[in-house]
Amino acid sequence: MMHIVLFEPEIPPNTGNIMRLAANTGFRLHLIEPLGFELEDKQLRRAGLDYREWADTSRYRDFEDFVKTCEFNNLYAFTTRAKRTYSEAAFKPDDALLFGPESRGLPTELLDSLDGDNKLRIPMVATSRSLNLSNTVSIAVYEAWRQQGFT
Repeated sequence: MMHIVLFEPEIPPNTGNIMRLAANTGFRLHLIEPLGFELEDKQLRRAGLDYREWADTSRYRDFEDFVKTCEFNNLYAFTTRAKRTYSEAAFKPDDALLFGPESRGLPTELLDSLDGDNKLRIPMVATSRSLNLSNTVSIAVYEAWRQQGFT
């Protein structure tokens, strides 16, 4: 099973959409605190619909807790500062896809701790700053899942 990891997500509808995505693709969802909302937030519930109950979701007090607790193969961090595109990665079962908070992305210290090949970006036109978090997660999840034969 593959993993979606949200580091300090801030916007409830994005996380609700991602919960729905996780439920529909069989990915596990990991939420790293602090969260910018309560899990019972009305907007999160609305975006996640009844799929929230079907999403395999875990919550961690910080990134170190996630790394110690979760068993995963490779950890891929998505950042606009990466040189490699997501389509260059060879995803394997049990890989984890890590995404940062909507307003600031992943912290430099965390990115610096990862191998350069494990930092990936989604291509955009040069004048763009970023894509919506739930859209970015969807692009990455479907590529990783495609590489696994949609199993």
